[in-house]
Amino acid sequence: MEALALVIAFDGDLQEIILLSIQVSFTAVVLSALVGLPVGAWLAITDSRLRPVLVMLTTAMMGLPPVVVGLVVYLLLSNAGVLGPLQLLYTPTAMIIAQSILVTPIVTALTRETIANLHDQYADQLNLLGVSGMRRMRTLLWEGRHGLLTALLAGFGRAIAEVGAVIMVGGNINHVTRVMTTTIALETSKGNLSLALGLGIVLVVLAMVVNAAVLGLGSYMRRQEGGFHG
Repeated sequence: MEALALVIAFDGDLQEIILLSIQVSFTAVVLSALVGLPVGAWLAITDSRLRPVLVMLTTAMMGLPPVVVGLVVYLLLSNAGVLGPLQLLYTPTAMIIAQSILVTPIVTALTRETIANLHDQYADQLNLLGVSGMRRMRTLLWEGRHGLLTALLAGFGRAIAEVGAVIMVGGNINHVTRVMTTTIALETSKGNLSLALGLGIVLVVLAMVVNAAVLGLGSYMRRQEGGFHG
């Protein structure tokens, strides 16, 4: 009951933690989309001999261990690292970088799958109209926008639930880099189970909302396809 009361009260600290979590994850997904959508579309339509290797690599990277990503980003951003002079370690930007690395393979792989299916359906029409290269990619990305939104929602769900990488590069600093997952880990270790459980409730609700959105979009797409074929 105390955990629920904390969520309902929604005090300033709780608001700050939740809003930062959403901001970091949303930004990471946007950056992942800027890379993953065009790369995934290119992988779907290219006839390059490297395609099988790149597809295999992208699929394998979907299972990247978060702590390994956190370690790599930490080494890059530390004072001795290549990006050390930028002083990004223990900032929200560092967490965004780590989450982007984790989410980009997911967005890329799901985009490739969506665009490949569309390409199989529309290849003859596109060839007849002489649509190729970037124009073909843009056309297929637009046609697959509902499925791609599902991919981005899946990426957001992955990002906002991340703890290992963000705690390594963010440092879990109060009022600076403290997000829901890292706060849950910290408060549980301190024995403050009410706050940890309260944030856990919020995180579960967010995950349910994202999953409901994914299922809703999938259902909408099936109805659209049924109506089109009908």
